[in-house]
Amino acid sequence: MAAAPPTTRRAADAVAYASLAAFFDGFAADEPRWRRRNRTYHRLLEQIYRFQIPEDARVLEIGSGSGDLLAALKPSAGVGVDVSRGMVELARSRHPELRFEVAAGEDLDLGETFDFIVLSDLMPFVHDLLALMERVAAHSHPRTRVVINSYSRVWRPLLRLAELLHLKPYKPTRNWVAPSDFDNLLELSGFERLTTAARILLPVQIPLLTIFVNGMLANLWPFNQFCLTYWLVARPRPEPVEADTVSIVCPCRNEAGNIAPLVSRVPELVAATELIFVEGGSTDATRAEIERQIQLHPERDIRLVDQPGRGKGDAVRAGFAAARYDVLMILDGDLSVRPEDLPKFKSALADGRGELINGSRLVYDVEPGAMRFLNMVGNRVFSRLFKAVTGQRVKDTLCGTKVLLKHDYEQIAATRSYFGEFDPFGDFDLLFGASRLGLKIVDLPVRYQPRVYGKTNISRWRHGLLLLRMTFFAFWKFRIALFLPRR
Repeated sequence: MAAAPPTTRRAADAVAYASLAAFFDGFAADEPRWRRRNRTYHRLLEQIYRFQIPEDARVLEIGSGSGDLLAALKPSAGVGVDVSRGMVELARSRHPELRFEVAAGEDLDLGETFDFIVLSDLMPFVHDLLALMERVAAHSHPRTRVVINSYSRVWRPLLRLAELLHLKPYKPTRNWVAPSDFDNLLELSGFERLTTAARILLPVQIPLLTIFVNGMLANLWPFNQFCLTYWLVARPRPEPVEADTVSIVCPCRNEAGNIAPLVSRVPELVAATELIFVEGGSTDATRAEIERQIQLHPERDIRLVDQPGRGKGDAVRAGFAAARYDVLMILDGDLSVRPEDLPKFKSALADGRGELINGSRLVYDVEPGAMRFLNMVGNRVFSRLFKAVTGQRVKDTLCGTKVLLKHDYEQIAATRSYFGEFDPFGDFDLLFGASRLGLKIVDLPVRYQPRVYGKTNISRWRHGLLLLRMTFFAFWKFRIALFLPRR
């Protein structure tokens, strides 16, 4: 059954909406005092949201209150909506550069869509949760991310006690919505959940201890069961995307014997398919063989790009910078992943199943000689660490075959300064960058083949230790650094 029109729903529930607006109209005068008193909690909220939402995005906040959170996100276009006229007037006076409107979220009709929609501490006051999420859907485009935080039920008695002791303001709470309740709400309103996390175990400022508790203990069981807030990121249910042009980037160093098989086996996925070899530092005839294959196959769009630096990550970045088309693919030059599998990656991306399609070599049995035992163990360890850091499950973080849209890669590259160029392999750069932006990562099973030419460029122990350091660096950035006070 279709939802009732907002005007009909508004008339039927006028008393509930009016009482909520009246409360926050009266609260507006005291809001600055309470915000100063609970400034640590509000600062932590702002820092977590800034981690997930890049600057210069189009952002809608429903239940925007004073507008301080929306302003902290530095949007290119920011719109705040609140049921209380008093709170909207306060927000307009504080942040005249932003737009604020008076409306209940359940009735919202702005006639535009946004990159991010924020629902911060809103759920306890919503009269009709499903109607709210339907209006969120109406203001979403296919790439929108909805970021939600709300209170955990575990804290219900503590928050009530804090109100009685005048440590926090009393507010007319109507709902205690659990994270599990959101799965149904998201399904009913056309969304799917991407990640769930528990955050903020200590909402008051105690030097050093606040950072340690929120950045470290809050991520560990059983402490994460007692966090004050939970966080969800959701996206609209996937729709097909245009994938009519494809750039296949093939990093290759000392792969001379694999170049001709690569050219013959890489399929023409669409009419506009380019194959980009990125070469640098080879001691065999790799470069000469690439040039020879380009001359032998004038009917194909094959290019050679000089690698400016060292490492596969540098090669991937150089190849992506030179790519001309909308879909970016990585195919390692060692032929350990079959080029014939690339159409599966393209289909998964074009169908909207994921926004970063990641090859997984750990589903099928690995052929003898393809992957050594310790490498297999290392891959499984890094998979578990990746989920602990990002909240997204990726079974094989180190498979070289990955596919994404150029638009999404450009967003990852634009926010790369947060991590820096810490990844010489390129896999974690894409995976961590995609996770931070809330892109959906999907594993696609591939069969892993043994090398038929040359030797691996990977050192198990040296590179394994490097990967471990990279993982702990990412843990710091994802879980701890965002709680550090701003300078």
